[in-house]
Amino acid sequence: MRKIPTLLVLLLLLHVGNASAQLLPTADYQVVPLPETVDAVMANPFVADAETVVYAASDDEAMQRNACFLSEYFLESAGLHLQVSTHKPKGKVIRLVLDRNIASAEGYEIQVSAREIVVSGRTPKGVFYAIQTLRKSLPLGEKTERISFPAATIKDAPRFGHRGMMLDCCRHFFSVDFVKRFIDLLAMHNMNVFHWHLSDDQGWRIEIRKYPRLAEVASVRPETVVGRNTHVYDATPHGGYYTQDQIRDVIRYAAERHVTIIPEIDMPGHMLAALTAYPELGCTGGPYALSRRWGIFDDVLCLGNEKVYEFCENVLGEVIDLFPSTFIHIGGDEAPRDRWKECPKCKALARQQHLSANTLQSYFTNRIEKYVNSRGRRIIGWDEILEGPINQSATIQSWRGAETGVKAAKQGHDVIMSPTSHCYFDYQQVKDAGANEATLCGGFIPVERVYSLDPVAGLTAAEASHVLGLQANLWTEYVAFPQQAEYQVLPRMAALAEVQWCKGRRDFENFKARLPRLVDLYDRCGYNYATHLLPGRRPKVEGFRPSGD
Repeated sequence: MRKIPTLLVLLLLLHVGNASAQLLPTADYQVVPLPETVDAVMANPFVADAETVVYAASDDEAMQRNACFLSEYFLESAGLHLQVSTHKPKGKVIRLVLDRNIASAEGYEIQVSAREIVVSGRTPKGVFYAIQTLRKSLPLGEKTERISFPAATIKDAPRFGHRGMMLDCCRHFFSVDFVKRFIDLLAMHNMNVFHWHLSDDQGWRIEIRKYPRLAEVASVRPETVVGRNTHVYDATPHGGYYTQDQIRDVIRYAAERHVTIIPEIDMPGHMLAALTAYPELGCTGGPYALSRRWGIFDDVLCLGNEKVYEFCENVLGEVIDLFPSTFIHIGGDEAPRDRWKECPKCKALARQQHLSANTLQSYFTNRIEKYVNSRGRRIIGWDEILEGPINQSATIQSWRGAETGVKAAKQGHDVIMSPTSHCYFDYQQVKDAGANEATLCGGFIPVERVYSLDPVAGLTAAEASHVLGLQANLWTEYVAFPQQAEYQVLPRMAALAEVQWCKGRRDFENFKARLPRLVDLYDRCGYNYATHLLPGRRPKVEGFRPSGD
């Protein structure tokens, strides 16, 4: 009998193994955002099945939670249940490890071999983002018995440290459950900052125990304008607020997903809700009323009144006690000067500080920043706070165009880019929406425009180092329902994620080719989304959906 050489046997077995694996549902590492490097390895794939164990090689609580997340994602996406073990297993394993040799705190490596998948990060955050890559690579199925992972080495790290989304819960109030669902979206897109807009002219949304009327009075408006600031109102009270216990719960939920929440209390403008509850804080003394309409309003905090500073510090003190974030957002946008020009107290303060009514806000901002700094935190303000002498330590969020961010960076301020030209997700996604879209504020930002943003254009390397990152904002004057909010951000959030995360040159056509697999995951999770880049596709959800989409 003729013998087959041992090497030939091994080659045949390798061929049969590879052919067999190709018949299985197979992971695809071409995900959104795209990893920095994906290097294929000429070896047998790793085949995950019900015997596969997820093992965190650390007793760190965050690492153990990461292991549970990965197991949940396998079950959610493919119906495959993986065991989680705190003891080193002997069989097939997905190992989660900490590796101090990885340079970036949020960077990771994934090594796939026939015997195991090793997921490494310098920190549990990095491991979490590696898990998101594995999650998005999974083939979707109701009950998959085995999944093939091609042998490869993946290395990745984010471009920016601040990768965020803002949700306005003032114009329309969203439940705690939806806020958590929104945070889940951030995690799916490798984002790490949730900017929570909690006060405005149309409603105050956070319990402040020293000022109970903010919850009792300032959280509910009697009715809301119908359409785009028509003269028709819905005669229906609208409101709500988050208790401090609810906020602690949301903070915990976000932290488990490595998302930091930055709260915003907008001051000294956009304060009609607070003035309604405490009219002595305004220049005229009121009476005031929560706005039923959208826009900018003359009544703002009285900057010549010492009680205003006491109020702001007390409010921010409770906010700081709740939120562990380094940054506290104090707004500062769209504050008309008309009342300050007429108010005796404000005019006296302006003379004392050698300022005009137009620059008086800088006194307020610098004083509030001094208090926030005394509590070990830093402020962020919208770019209007640059319109006067302002401390260089203030971080600027540029919204009126990238130019203000460039100006701030050149002056030595840290900057977060959120230009309306690319990052306002309350704008329309199609140019001529007509009856097929909900009424929105106007504007036009398609997915490809979001993808085209270069946050450091026009800056030297030294100046660009001041750009902490970027985020998109969802203002909700015309976004009243959770599924409408999802529709406005998806899939634009996917394009934003690549701008935030990916280094080097981006390719929109390549992004479009990878997008449908991510949208499959949206479907799996029941998210609503726009389909302008996905002809013939409809979200698999019930509820709000434009009739023509």
